Amino acid sequence: MSEREQAKQIIDRLPEYEISLLLPFLKRVEFDDELKDDLYCEKLVEDYLNDPSPDKHETITLEELARREGIEL
Repeated sequence: MSEREQAKQIIDRLPEYEISLLLPFLKRVEFDDELKDDLYCEKLVEDYLNDPSPDKHETITLEELARREGIEL
């Protein structure tokens, strides 16, 4: 049995008033994951903006990228 299934079984056995106590915790855990994703993306942007490489603004077309990667469009 997976950990998710075990957690669901425990939740199914809880009385309603205990679920109402557990719900805010679960919502915080979910929010924390979203916050971690946002912070990761912000760090990527910050790293890009602070990259001193002079060629970081060079671009190529989608067709060129596909050709380099061996993808036929």
